[in-house]
Amino acid sequence: MAVVTMKSLLESGVHFGHQVKRWDPRMKKYIFASRNGIHIIDLQKTIAAIRESYEAVRKIASAGKSVLFVGTKKQAQQAIQKEAERCGMYYVNNRWLGGMLTNFSTIKKSLSRLKKIEKMEVDGTFANLTKKEVSSLQKEKAKLEKNLGGIKEMKELPGAIFIIDTHKEQIAVAEAHRMGIPVIAVVDTNCNPEGIDYPIPGNDDAIRAITLFTSIIANAVIEADNEAGLKIIETLNDEDEDGIQTDAVKKNEDEEIVDYSNYQPTEVKEEDVEADEKESLVDEDKLYK
Repeated sequence: MAVVTMKSLLESGVHFGHQVKRWDPRMKKYIFASRNGIHIIDLQKTIAAIRESYEAVRKIASAGKSVLFVGTKKQAQQAIQKEAERCGMYYVNNRWLGGMLTNFSTIKKSLSRLKKIEKMEVDGTFANLTKKEVSSLQKEKAKLEKNLGGIKEMKELPGAIFIIDTHKEQIAVAEAHRMGIPVIAVVDTNCNPEGIDYPIPGNDDAIRAITLFTSIIANAVIEADNEAGLKIIETLNDEDEDGIQTDAVKKNEDEEIVDYSNYQPTEVKEEDVEADEKESLVDEDKLYK
């Protein structure tokens, strides 16, 4: 199954790196050539890295662990929030607070405070407070929501962290390493790929490139959720088969089926499999409108 096509990478400008003078020599193995003073990234290696990262995220999500999306630069904020919400995961798109992973117990206190203020708004507590106190609480809530809104429901450390621009998010990378959390990250020609568990060489400045990378990781999470759903259905079917046989089960298997309302085909058609595979691909037409 194709996770992404070469055409979509080219259209998104994934192959454009930084100026030659701004490069990090440790990115040399991912650079194809230089044109007009700009490094060109080898997209063959990008595709291989995307496939490896996709599979890693899918396995982590299948194990019931969460994936934290991180991208605080302006170009990434909207894509990070949209795709994280689409796949039901957590995100940080405004500012990475120091200790967000290494001092998570303190962060949880801030999250509890945010939820407490939200509850006060609903249960009528604000009606018994002065305007000044209400204003102060609303400002506190807005600040907490801005920095922690994306991880409001996160009760434990994530199973993996996906980062846009490791050069800007150095603190997040360092904290993930310290806590033993796998890092999947987009690395541009000015970044250091060493220490990143799953580096994806590519443009981390163009909005279209960021959106493409983020949507691929979100698709991996969604695919894992779909697989989990299928396993539950299969388990339920097995339990039904092992249960008490009804008169309907005892009927002759060769008997012609008249009522098709509850009929389930035993074999999956090839065209259905192909349709499912197409749905899991990145929809370029929709992505680049």
